[in-house]
Amino acid sequence: MESFDEVVVQYQPMIYKIIQSLHIYKNQDEFYQTGLIGLWEATQTFDERKGCFSNYAYTYMKGKMLSQMTKNNQFNDRYIHSEKEFWETIEDQASSLFLEKETIQSYCECLTEKEAKWVIATSIGQLSTKEIAEREKVSLSAVKQWKSGAKRKLKEKMAMES
Repeated sequence: MESFDEVVVQYQPMIYKIIQSLHIYKNQDEFYQTGLIGLWEATQTFDERKGCFSNYAYTYMKGKMLSQMTKNNQFNDRYIHSEKEFWETIEDQASSLFLEKETIQSYCECLTEKEAKWVIATSIGQLSTKEIAEREKVSLSAVKQWKSGAKRKLKEKMAMES
């Protein structure tokens, strides 16, 4: 049998023809490599008793490229958002989070620094008492004291405002 380099020279036009027939216009180098991998695998798995190698190689390489296209499309559908609306939504969420944080901080003016840390970490960071204790490197009971002090003071403030 011929060396793989000789097979590549012989079947290179076929790889480009498959790329063209599949209307691949992005990442052509990537699909050329996929075609080469398919060609190599075809040389390894070909059984001469079952037909002509060129037909087998064509089918194998095209199948490999179609599989790669499917994977790329699935990735793009899941992780890449090019729509302008998506990015505007992200910006809106960031600005509303900033306003939410500002509002919460205004309520924390009557609290100690540690009580305010508990309020912000709980409401904005969605952290549990245990997670706050770990992050602040203090005991769980210390954070529970911050929590009870903050709740008591905030209830008093709310009662005064209503």
